Amino acid sequence: MQGLLVSIATLAVSLFSATGAAQCDRETLVAATDSLIAAQTAGKLDSLGALDGVGYLEQFKTADITKGILATPLKLDFNRSLHDTVQCATYTEMVAATGSHPYVIGTQMHLTPDGKITNLSSLVTDTGDWLFNATGTLYWASRENWDVIPEDQRDSRDVIQAAADAYADIFDDKSVTVPWGSPCARLEGGAYTGNGSPSDRCDVGIPNGVKLVNRRYVIDETIGAVDVFIDFATVPDSHEFRVEKGKIRFVHTITVMG
Repeated sequence: MQGLLVSIATLAVSLFSATGAAQCDRETLVAATDSLIAAQTAGKLDSLGALDGVGYLEQFKTADITKGILATPLKLDFNRSLHDTVQCATYTEMVAATGSHPYVIGTQMHLTPDGKITNLSSLVTDTGDWLFNATGTLYWASRENWDVIPEDQRDSRDVIQAAADAYADIFDDKSVTVPWGSPCARLEGGAYTGNGSPSDRCDVGIPNGVKLVNRRYVIDETIGAVDVFIDFATVPDSHEFRVEKGKIRFVHTITVMG
């Protein structure tokens, strides 16, 4: 079942990307992510609408949405969403750092043009996951600038995705040229490769011989961003990128270890 749901989502991505035209209104997608945040805050699914037949994955495994993280009320200290009008898809990063149980969550949703959720997939990280530190995540994420980019300065979807793919490819092929920005900072769990200075770099601590496969993208040209759900070797992972003028400016990672 898990493989079937992922295959359907991947097929939908391919079909929508081939047209290059908007399939959903941005307002519809913004309403959907607002509803997701409301549901997570309250620990109630009501705001998400009818969920019959909705495919739900948690940690890339089929799960019961009524018993998943959305059924747990959380005090969210930070959230940011990507809205992909071409694929009718969204990505939302949520940080709960000051509650009784800290979490950092990344959620991709796919919807019909009229706003009905067709599938929802969440990566939920807490203590024990890769470099987990919700306080650190909140500190650095809230200081970065992911503002809307003026329309005449935006990169195309292809450029944004290509930057993410180059980053993912270099983990297994060091000959790949990655469009590193300067400065560039990577937020990995709660650890940060920079300190907010002009000399911050992302091209540090990259392992060798690791395949990042089965990539599922959500792209938002208005903020130059793409989130990619990835099988990081054998573990579930999200890499989110901010791209400015074709160069990677910020990277956020969420990696589930167990």
